[in-house]
Amino acid sequence: MGREIEHKYIVKDNSFRELAVKSYKIEQGYLSKVKERTVRVRLRDNQGFLTVKGCTEVDTRLEFEYEIPQEDARELLEMCEKPILRKERFIVPFGGLIWEVDQFAPPLAPLIVAEVELPKSRHDYPLPPFVGEEVTHDARYFNSNLLNHFRSDR
Repeated sequence: MGREIEHKYIVKDNSFRELAVKSYKIEQGYLSKVKERTVRVRLRDNQGFLTVKGCTEVDTRLEFEYEIPQEDARELLEMCEKPILRKERFIVPFGGLIWEVDQFAPPLAPLIVAEVELPKSRHDYPLPPFVGEEVTHDARYFNSNLLNHFRSDR
């Protein structure tokens, strides 16, 4: 059984770019955004993924991710709710953990969010200098909800 323990923060400056070791272009869409189960399709550079996530309880939820052929991911993205979410993800090692910083493209720009997966809930860890307010428990910042709350084209 896959479990994801994740904390999420608003990014307050661009200093993450200096610390990043790589980045990916990501397109993702949702086949289901029901609170109890989200089904996401993602194209990361040229790799496709299908992910099923359960309901979040505190900072933990079930997560099952499977690599799928790139062509399948492209076709499934066509079936997803529109618009498709686009972002660049930066991989930032800090304090013994790997931070993922997502810089969103329009219509979510200039939103930038950092998240870190933890080995256990309520784990103590150092915060990198680029993170600001924690939004782990704010459902508006779940990727599946972002377009409902932060669109710049409204």
